[in-house]
Amino acid sequence: MAFYQQEPFNNPTIPFTGSIQQGLQEGKSIIVSGRVLPGANRFHVNLQCGSRSGADVALHFNPRYDSGPGYIITNTFQNSSWGREERINKALLPIGSTFTLMILITRQSYKISVNGNHIMDYKHRIPFSKVDTIVVDGMVAANSINFQNPVTSCPQPGFQPQSAFPAGCSVPAFSAPASSVPSFSAPASLNVPYKSIINGGLRPGKNITVQGLVNPQAYGFTIALRHRDGIAFLYNPRFTENVVVRNTLTSGQWGNEERYGGMMFRQGQNIQVVISCNPQHYNVFLNGQQVHTFNHRFSKLVEIDVLEVTGDLSLSSVDITPNY
Repeated sequence: MAFYQQEPFNNPTIPFTGSIQQGLQEGKSIIVSGRVLPGANRFHVNLQCGSRSGADVALHFNPRYDSGPGYIITNTFQNSSWGREERINKALLPIGSTFTLMILITRQSYKISVNGNHIMDYKHRIPFSKVDTIVVDGMVAANSINFQNPVTSCPQPGFQPQSAFPAGCSVPAFSAPASSVPSFSAPASLNVPYKSIINGGLRPGKNITVQGLVNPQAYGFTIALRHRDGIAFLYNPRFTENVVVRNTLTSGQWGNEERYGGMMFRQGQNIQVVISCNPQHYNVFLNGQQVHTFNHRFSKLVEIDVLEVTGDLSLSSVDITPNY
């Protein structure tokens, strides 16, 4: 199924009500960037079933500042009544601070992240297919509201005839053998930061392919394979240090960095990074050449269900195969 890529709402006036074109689908993300205003008492982001007054609210995300440094309430409004509140007693969005809120739709829940850190799974109380409206209100200034479509599993460029590309996949204007270094200049088609679900989690034999252009003045970028409690594998080329860092984050604690092996990425470079999951480790390939191996520190592969790409990268495509 092909999805129309909705244009972002830039610098919307608050209070703001906007349509979510084509509604919500599993794998779709909504990214709200903004700033909590000085003196704020609260604000909210709602995912609603319609724009009328009194409409059902599938997700009410509501930072409040009337007690201590702040806390977050999440809830659902249905049939003219609020349900049971879920509360996070942490000041994750301090008054006056900038933030990026990402809401990823999965089959069971909304996965909510603030500034790249997963903070909660909010289980669906209303089918997400009924949601078609986003509302932002309260003491907040919004820079942008972006929409990121589900991953479409497309054949890899250079391997398939044009007829093999399904609707929604961009057909590359080149053909090259698998071992060649990409020489294309594909336009960026995915927003960064980027996040998508990994259907069914990871398992041996599953591959993740990230393709794009490293920004000419890049400081670095990261590819992260996440689970509910942290990051199973962080892959982080850093041009400021001339090193590629590999690590794991578990329960808020970073493990020992792996930094050996040299720097094989370049600023301004077209790249295709493939992370291949094996029974005991990940193999990482850059433009067809194996460059790193990272042994599993988090062994529950099926629980690794989110892919995240951040940093100084113009992202043209992401492919997860097999996509189940």
